[in-house]
Amino acid sequence: MLAMESAESKMNFAGLRVLSLESRRGAEMAKLIASFGGEAIVAPSMREIPLETNTEALAFARALFAGGFDMVIFLTGVGTRALARVVETIFPLDQYLAALRKVAVVARGPKPVAVLKEWNVPIAVTAPEPNTWRELLSALDEYSSATPLKGRRIAVQEYGVSNPELLAGLAGRGAQVTSVPVYEWALPADTGPLRSAISAIARNEIDVILFTTATQADHLLRIAAEMKEEVGLRRALSRMFVASIGPTTSERLREYGIAPDMEPTHPKMGYLVSEAAERSAEILQRKRMAAR
Repeated sequence: MLAMESAESKMNFAGLRVLSLESRRGAEMAKLIASFGGEAIVAPSMREIPLETNTEALAFARALFAGGFDMVIFLTGVGTRALARVVETIFPLDQYLAALRKVAVVARGPKPVAVLKEWNVPIAVTAPEPNTWRELLSALDEYSSATPLKGRRIAVQEYGVSNPELLAGLAGRGAQVTSVPVYEWALPADTGPLRSAISAIARNEIDVILFTTATQADHLLRIAAEMKEEVGLRRALSRMFVASIGPTTSERLREYGIAPDMEPTHPKMGYLVSEAAERSAEILQRKRMAAR
């Protein structure tokens, strides 16, 4: 019986205190953590806000209808829908979708793919997992005979912050690139829970932290700096189990000098939580022994 309990505990968090920085999907993440035996702490770190003016998006719509683009790249599902809502302020949705069907449409990952399929918009190229800008450029290179980039006029639907590496990669291949920002990320209206979480981390009261986007790392470090807790935060993170949803988020963490302990086999929340639950106890023990 004890052996069975021990084996089961290795497959879940076994009471570890697990911090999620999710906002929109915070409740869902809390349930996932609890279902794997963790004590869930949710501190929203960001909120999605529409741009004050949608000048670029409206200019994109007019140019698309005028035949000004050969290719449109969609990077996120939320951004794909948000861009359509902006376009609908000046053109009917069916006309917008008809215009998209006349150009090469590229999707970075499964979420924009799902939206485009719902709209019956053919997809010329899709990036494979883990769906970063690197895989996107590689996929475009692979299909360059069918979808050449040199001289092509390409619109890129952006999400949150701009992706200079992707834009530079496209331009370096001879494309004429137009970025189309649709929404951006801001700090949550109430930063109280995030500040409380940072204080708890600095006091070594949290065992596991889950990052599902690079912006969460930006905002965590920004508020920690405002609180004069950045040194304590970094020190505590070195003793915690740090899980990252995928390469883009891991890259940002490393830029801050934070080494992620794992990425899931698929860049999805369920895989992140379940695989973190399975691996956290062993890695935590090793890190804390090394810190003594």
